[in-house]
Amino acid sequence: MKTLLIYKSIHHGNTEKIAKVMANSLEAELMDLKNYQTNLIDEYDLIGFGSGIYFNKPHKKLIKFIDDLNDVKGKKAFVFTTSGRGTIGYNDLLINKLSHKGFKIIGDFSCKGFDTWGPFKLIGGLNKGKPDEEDLKNVKKFAESLNGEIE
Repeated sequence: MKTLLIYKSIHHGNTEKIAKVMANSLEAELMDLKNYQTNLIDEYDLIGFGSGIYFNKPHKKLIKFIDDLNDVKGKKAFVFTTSGRGTIGYNDLLINKLSHKGFKIIGDFSCKGFDTWGPFKLIGGLNKGKPDEEDLKNVKKFAESLNGEIE
């Protein structure tokens, strides 16, 4: 099964860090959204979509990217995010948008990431060291759980 992870990670590299662990576990190609090439999704059986959370939403460029995608029929996908809160509810917007495009969502993952947004910068940020080793173990476990879904 050919797998691609597309992500947007800008401030502290939190999302990129977990994307690399997932890509390694899934033997997937990893692509920063800024390097995406048109219609590349057609070449893959499973696509992961990841983002940091900014103002309670995934990055606006990832949202636009998904909005601009052609409809697919039953292609498998999963979602992953990092945020100051680590709330999995942040994944809902991406899941809904992808489902409306015809993707079959087989899982989602979320964890805390180092956050220096707004007033948190004044106190040195929240979640220093996140995602940490425990988070990365959980990422790997999540990715390995997808293997049963993609065969």
